[in-house]
Formats: sequence, structure tokens, C-alpha cells
Amino acid sequence: MKEDFYDILGVSKGASAAEIKKAYRKKAIEFHPDKNPGDTKAEEMFKKAAEAYEVLSDQDKRAKYDQFGHAAFEGGAGFGGGGMNMDDIFSQFGDIFGSAFGGGFSGFGGFGGGQRRAKGSNLRIRVKLSLEEVANGVEKKVKVRRKVQADGVTYKTCPTCNGTGQVTKIANTILGRMQTAATCSTCGGAGQVIDKRPNDADAQGLKVQEETVSIKIPAGVEDSMQLKVTGKGNDAPGNGIPGDLLVAIETVEHDTLKREGDNLHYDLYISFSEAVLGSSKEIDAVGGKVRIKLEPGIQSGKILRLRGKGISSLNGYGSGDLLVHVNVWTPKTLNKEQKEFFERMQNDENFAPRPEKSDKSFFEKVKDMFS
Repeated sequence: MKEDFYDILGVSKGASAAEIKKAYRKKAIEFHPDKNPGDTKAEEMFKKAAEAYEVLSDQDKRAKYDQFGHAAFEGGAGFGGGGMNMDDIFSQFGDIFGSAFGGGFSGFGGFGGGQRRAKGSNLRIRVKLSLEEVANGVEKKVKVRRKVQADGVTYKTCPTCNGTGQVTKIANTILGRMQTAATCSTCGGAGQVIDKRPNDADAQGLKVQEETVSIKIPAGVEDSMQLKVTGKGNDAPGNGIPGDLLVAIETVEHDTLKREGDNLHYDLYISFSEAVLGSSKEIDAVGGKVRIKLEPGIQSGKILRLRGKGISSLNGYGSGDLLVHVNVWTPKTLNKEQKEFFERMQNDENFAPRPEKSDKSFFEKVKDMFS
């Protein structure tokens, strides 16, 4: 089981953004590869801290994590247990270290004195899911047109920044001479520029290529939820790292089942005679048809709860229920014989309403639905 992100950083669930940032910086400096050369355990802790910070520093991701836990980032939705590499960490969070390592990262991972590798742009797609796919989880294969490095393209060290990806500027201020570092405008921070470019490549040495991407979607996702497939966005020029593929979930409405959280609702209409005599009915469920038994004398408004027949929890804690709402259909027109029968029954005590204490009121039924 994955460690809790708050525990990894050593903060409480109510920690502020500033406290989370401070805690991450402390952990990152403690386990930084430059301070722990060759220590694989320290490197793993360094990655875990970065993964925790990547989620908890983002308001939307933190809200999803607080609600769903690690399951909110499975199936490509996050880094998936250590999938974040050093390039990801340094390119996204490098500025958080400040001057702890002399303004840079001592060349770790090929960064060369503070260079931060450029990251390619993200791509966004929308995937439609049926209720059955939402309930059980699914693996979708989608075709994506993404930019990749063209065959035959070569790069050389950027002459402006000498491969560092940054340029140093000195400005005179009222406080004296101030030195600042900025991303190189020539190479965009990549540290490299194109040397040779094939005809089918753009100015960055990239070309558009169609690729089939497999997306594992966990059970229990909701409409408008966004998953992430790391590294399946556009490539970056030179030695940069690719962007991500962001997958927006769109759920298709079911004909008869309505979703509410992990529970499903089904409206079952039965005739008056079925309510009186009892019946057996086949109804829809996400796993296929199921048969239920209606006892004689069942009342309209009765709610039958089928345990575990709802949506699998995104947290992985079981499944919701299928709530069957029984509606007794009252005929609007009667023939002469039927009308005479019900007229005779008007004063029959068997037809007089006699609710029992066990028969719950409408408000009690609503309360049960949300319990």
C-alpha cells in the first residue's frame, strides 16, 4: 500500500500551502542526490517527496486526493508509485531549492550547472465511458496525434547560454549590482539548438505522428474527472522531456439507471395486480440483468436495496448499492366489469389503508437512501 502523502512530507491534513512547500523543500534537500551520491534509498525518498508535493501543492489534485486517496491518480492519473523521474522533478520543482545547491543541481542528470530541461506541451483528449465501463473500470486505446522528434534531426550546444539553458544578467539598482538568472531565449532553456533538420520536421525538429495510447481507467471515475498519462504529450526539442496526455472523462447517460455517488437508482413500475399478488421481475444492473422478487402486498414507494450492485468505489473500498424504487401504476381507464369490481371494494376493509409502524415515511426513505 502506498504511503500517505501527508505522512511523507510530515505535515497534517490541514497544513497550509506554505507549510507544505516548506516541508517539501526540507525533505528534498535532505534526500537530494548531490548530498547522497549512490544512495538508492535516498533517491527513492527524494522521488516520493516530489510526488507528494506535486499533488498536495495543487489545489484541485489535493481536493481529489483528500476525497479519493491514491485511487484518484491510478490508471495513468498520476505518477503511479515512483514513476516520476529526476527530470520531471527538476524541471517542475527546481526553483523550490533556491540556493541550497549553489543555484543549481551540480549537474545531476545532465543538467549542467543549473540547466533545467525543457518540457513538451501537454495534449488533451476527451474519452466517453458507458455506465458499465465506469462501474468496472476499463482500458481504452485511443489514437493521439502528438509531436515527436523527427528521424535524422541533430542538435548542438546553444551558443548563447553554452548549454546551461540560462543566461545571467547584471543590473544596477538602488541596492547595488544585482545578478539574476533567466531562461535562455535562444534555446528556451533546453541548452541545445537545432544543427541539422530533415525536411519533414518543423523549426524545433519535431513532426506530427499518430500513436495509439493505452489508458487504464479505474472503476468509479466521475464525469469531468481528469486523468493524466505521463509522457504521452508532445516531445520537447533536444534532450527535453515529453509533456503529458490529459484525459477528460465524459460519462454517457444510461437508459434506465441513474448514478448518485457509488449508488445506482432504478425506477420499477408494476401493475396494481402485481402489487397485490406479488411478482418476479428482471431489472437492469451494471453487471447485466438481475431478477428480484416482489412480495404480495408490496407498497408503492417501497425501496429495495441490492447490496454491492452499484459502482465500485474509486478508493477501492467495495461497491455501492442498487436502489430499486417500486412504483405501483394506477390504471387511468377501466372497463365496466373492472369499474364495478373496484366500486364493490371501496368499503372492503382489505382495501382500506393501514400503514404499519415498519412502513417508513417518505422522508425516512430519503434519509435511508443517503445513509
